[in-house]
Amino acid sequence: MAKILVTGGGGYIGSHCVVELIEAGYHPVVIDNFSNAGDVPESLRRIEKFLKTQIEFHELDLLDKPGLEKIFKKHSFYAVMHFAGLKAVGESVEQPLRYYRVNLTGTINLLEVMQSHGVRNLVFSSSATVYGDPQKLPIDEQHPVGGCTNPYGKTKYFIEEMIRDQCTAEKDWNAVLLRYFNPIGAHISGQIGEDPQGIPNNLLPYVAQVAVGRRKHLNVFGNDYSTPDGTGVRDYIHVVDLAKGHIAAVRKLKDNCGCKVYNLGTGTGYSVLQMVNAMEKASGRKIAYQIAPRRSGDVASCYADPTLAEKELGWKAEYGLERMCEDLWRWQSQNPTGFSNGTQS
Repeated sequence: MAKILVTGGGGYIGSHCVVELIEAGYHPVVIDNFSNAGDVPESLRRIEKFLKTQIEFHELDLLDKPGLEKIFKKHSFYAVMHFAGLKAVGESVEQPLRYYRVNLTGTINLLEVMQSHGVRNLVFSSSATVYGDPQKLPIDEQHPVGGCTNPYGKTKYFIEEMIRDQCTAEKDWNAVLLRYFNPIGAHISGQIGEDPQGIPNNLLPYVAQVAVGRRKHLNVFGNDYSTPDGTGVRDYIHVVDLAKGHIAAVRKLKDNCGCKVYNLGTGTGYSVLQMVNAMEKASGRKIAYQIAPRRSGDVASCYADPTLAEKELGWKAEYGLERMCEDLWRWQSQNPTGFSNGTQS
């Protein structure tokens, strides 16, 4: 079983990728510093339970380079899946230096330790934020990058550039950079899902918290965009589809592919109000919302052209909007306060 180091593997996307790695016959070793979630081992404990397995886990921050060295000395990794990093857009605008230090320095440490231990394969968790304001729709991988509207997006762009330069300098390196659109949903077991700390930054967790009674209403930021119903349109992708995209990316590394970039999205855009309606249907509950002014930095529409991933990775999103919302609602209704419910029997 090929060993894969998963940085940030206790988080929302990382934990779903750990499930898919195990089910695909890989051996994940997880490191996480718990900064983006509360009791992170709870997500991994639950995976151990429903997959009847054990997961090797180390509490470690990528800024701790000696600690990282120790893990690489202990294991012979085939590849690294790199999710660890700070990821709130608004917070990145308020605390840019913290975002640059954690995301960029952490990644440099990781790449240097990989280099010194001869680990040459990497799958990087990037983001559609690297495209900035879309110049054309749908967005394909040839769309210009770097015109990011916030420091979080810039860190993803800079990391992509670092990885690209490293693959150019050392030809035996292979990297797949995956640009996510908007991951939603949860594992079908309802045991793991998105558990944002504090007020959710993303639409769907917020909508789910309104549906479950944790929040009074949703603020819809702007209803005067040039979209079918005036609200912002985004490409939402089921987190399990996204995780399966990472397995396809790991397989791609075997081809000595050099540095490759793929969008992971469905290619379909849904508006805020369409998402609210879909969650009302899934939950059987009315979701109260009010219209608020537009937020700066928000764009009217953003959705992917995912054809390259289908062509070169053999990957395509399978789950539609109904399934995304059903799975999200199962997770939220079974875990109204997220992982702080404690372990379910």
